[in-house]
Amino acid sequence: MKRTNLFTKVNSQLSTCPLIPVNKVLKPCFLLSVLINFLLILSNGVEAAASTTKITNIGAIIDGNSRTGKEEKTAMEIAVQNFNNISRNHMLSLHFKHPKGDPLQAAYAAEELIKEKKVEVIIGMDKWEEAVLVANIGNQSQVPILSFAAPARTPILTSLRWPFLIRMASDGSEQMRCIAALVHSYNWKRVVVIYEDEVFGSEYGNLALLTEALQEVGSEIEYRLVLPPFSFLTDPIDVVQDELIKLQNRTEARVFIVLQSSLPMLTCIFGEAKKAGLVGNDTVWIVGNSITSFLDSVDNPVFSSMEGTLGIKTYYSSNSSYKGFEALFQKIFRSEYLNENDFQPGIQALRAYDSIGIITQAMEKLGSNITSPKMFLNSVLESDFTGLSGRIRFKDGMLSDSPTLRIVNVVGKKCKELDFWLPNCGFSDTLYVEQGKGRCRNSDGGKTSGGLSGPVIWPGDLNGRDPKGWAMPSEAKPLRIIVPRRTSFDKFVTFRIGEKRPVGFCVDLFDEVVKRLNYSIPPVFFEFDGQYGDMIEGVYNKTYDAAIGDITILAERAEYVDFTQPYAESGLSMIVPLETEDTTWIFLKPFNLKMWMVSSALFIYTMLIIWFLEHQTNPEFRGPRKYQFGTALWFTFSSLFFAQRERLYSNFTRVVVVAWLCVVFILTSSYTASLTSMLTVQRMKPNFSQFEKLKNDKLNVGCNNESFVQEYVRDVLGFDHDKIKVFNPENDYTTEFERNSIAAAFLELPYERLFLNQHCKSYTGTKATYRFGGLGFAFQKGSPFAADFSREILCLSEEGNITILEEKWFAPSPECSTSATNNNVESLSLRSFKGIFIVSAAISTICFLLFLFRLLRNSRPHHEADGGHLTPGGKSGTKYFYNGEKTRVPRRASTFAQALDKDEWGSTKWEYVSNSDNLENNYGSPQAEIEMPKIPRHKDQR
Repeated sequence: MKRTNLFTKVNSQLSTCPLIPVNKVLKPCFLLSVLINFLLILSNGVEAAASTTKITNIGAIIDGNSRTGKEEKTAMEIAVQNFNNISRNHMLSLHFKHPKGDPLQAAYAAEELIKEKKVEVIIGMDKWEEAVLVANIGNQSQVPILSFAAPARTPILTSLRWPFLIRMASDGSEQMRCIAALVHSYNWKRVVVIYEDEVFGSEYGNLALLTEALQEVGSEIEYRLVLPPFSFLTDPIDVVQDELIKLQNRTEARVFIVLQSSLPMLTCIFGEAKKAGLVGNDTVWIVGNSITSFLDSVDNPVFSSMEGTLGIKTYYSSNSSYKGFEALFQKIFRSEYLNENDFQPGIQALRAYDSIGIITQAMEKLGSNITSPKMFLNSVLESDFTGLSGRIRFKDGMLSDSPTLRIVNVVGKKCKELDFWLPNCGFSDTLYVEQGKGRCRNSDGGKTSGGLSGPVIWPGDLNGRDPKGWAMPSEAKPLRIIVPRRTSFDKFVTFRIGEKRPVGFCVDLFDEVVKRLNYSIPPVFFEFDGQYGDMIEGVYNKTYDAAIGDITILAERAEYVDFTQPYAESGLSMIVPLETEDTTWIFLKPFNLKMWMVSSALFIYTMLIIWFLEHQTNPEFRGPRKYQFGTALWFTFSSLFFAQRERLYSNFTRVVVVAWLCVVFILTSSYTASLTSMLTVQRMKPNFSQFEKLKNDKLNVGCNNESFVQEYVRDVLGFDHDKIKVFNPENDYTTEFERNSIAAAFLELPYERLFLNQHCKSYTGTKATYRFGGLGFAFQKGSPFAADFSREILCLSEEGNITILEEKWFAPSPECSTSATNNNVESLSLRSFKGIFIVSAAISTICFLLFLFRLLRNSRPHHEADGGHLTPGGKSGTKYFYNGEKTRVPRRASTFAQALDKDEWGSTKWEYVSNSDNLENNYGSPQAEIEMPKIPRHKDQR
């Protein structure tokens, strides 16, 4: 066409020339014909070269009026220009369409690009609604679609529904987990979610993901502030003001998470929130990735109202490739968009640049083998390289690598970068934790707390502490505390006549905790005359901020409020009257039955051992068997009082008696002390020790006015409803006991101790078998005061300060303050004397065995010598020795039986015998008794 036009033009010029002689015009015409032929040859070469270069048309659907769209357009143009500059036989041609945020317009634009521009691939679509409609067009025309948007939750069978759709983004699960971990790291239990709604409600998926992530870390969304699209509002400021007023009235949470918002709406939100006092001390603002990506392009007034805001931002590396792209981008962007304040490329610009790289690499991989769109699609899905936005590879039509996120902090006119959020790791102060260069926290996905590593600038002036994320009390708006007007015992809390502030143990404990906090809590107290369950209801429905007093922690109540650490133990105890115990047989009480039995057995055993050791040589233990055992019994019994008079001849006997006397001394001392204690203390015992007897006998029982105690006694213990009497003041119990209206009273353990401190002489309590959660203070769900109070209560308990308060308010009466009032003296058991019993029995047994062994050994030689001492007449050849009037008769044992009647281990003193007995026994006639001194027997004479 160009050749024809050029050729026609030349011919037309020639026809307009005047007639000149041939010889004058021949030379100029020849030169002109040569020039024309050269131009024709040159044009043919250019057309031939152009016909061999392949041109690929690429469609781009973006919002050219938004900051993100402008960045994407600039980035794609740079990528295309770079490729065209180095490619010899392949060129890219970009065709832009601007649907202005309307998904239907995006679908029409896709059809136009495919039909008119013959595009082979379409990229763009920053909204998932646009991507879905364009993907349907791509399926029909078999044109691959590269979308910059991805759904918060990937729909089921997405790859089958839209096989030509490729998502150049990840879902929102990782970002929501990051936000939840950030909330948990500072122990914020309640949050408020704010987002600008769209026509198609695209934020519901992210909202569901955030709800699940917060539940995993023990937090929850308490309020949702949903704003209509900014373009739909005629007066957006009034709308935002009204919504913020509702927010302040309905929740005390001050952790605000802005998931999605346009720049005009974001400016309005922060501006009005700051005026309402919602951007200040103890408030927290967190913005999502879609907002953080354009924070660098906002003007200074918006930055000033966002001071201290935390943002979630997708991290990308600033390598050499990025720096080259950044310089070129800033140059082009500055020259084309003069009204923009910042010229830094965002993550969307980097992804737009990488999308062109995906297309060019797929084309170069296929070369001239591109025969179908399906082959081109598969080549794109097989991409695996590192681009400016990170690792590029796909799985199931979406980027397979989760993005690395980073926490930024709005400080002044810029965003200060803080910790990284790494998939399957958590917060880290460096990107290379796998190389041991940094610390990785929250590796369980946000289930541990610790906060960010770097210093964070928070809204307001917090003096170095982290915000509570809660509406903190002030003098203008103090902490509303509900207090029971009337308790079972006014020592815990009570209102005195004419005073607005209550007094008691609970109030003093509250004041001690407040003194230890690093922030002030101005309280105002409200009397409440009703059930404790109604007090919990008042805190739950936010009528009051807290409830203090003797409030029992129950599982049912913990569902509606947050309790502090218990400051007192709680359980159900039964109080019964005491009656004086019968003292007729009290002298048997110092020892229990087993102790008496073992002591008696040891007594008899020792007696037998002493008899066995003494009856052969000691004349006081000789005679008839009855006399011998009587003497042994008397000797052993008199030793109990250290009054024994009998002489002991055997050294073994003395050892046994010494051990026995030690036992006697210990037993008598212990018996005397125990009996004295029992006689000194008034012995009293409860009328009923178990509630089963009360229930079976259908007796009346009393309890305080706590509804759960009544229900517990009825439902768990099984008492009939008409047998349960409800009382309130402590004097009612004593009165009803005196009237015999009730047989027992069921009280919680703290009340039981306080009651017995005043009435220990007349009543006693059983052990608290049924336990409850203890006594504590109640705060609204999510309130940070519960955790702070719990920490300080533990510190007060460990330091002993709670004990000091208990001694101040719960001091026993004078008659109950001494230890003499203890009427539970127990009998002494065998366990306390087991050792001395074993030692005494062992010593007696050893002495018995040694004596028996010696006796057996000495009986054998005497048995052998018996034959040499007999006379022929069969009579013994015993010799008598005389010394004055006394005679010593040597004895010997011829048999083992005789040895049992011989003093083998006796004393070395003289043995005195009667001469008349000797003469009568030896000569058969009585004579005058001749007493002779006993001569010591020689060892050989045994």
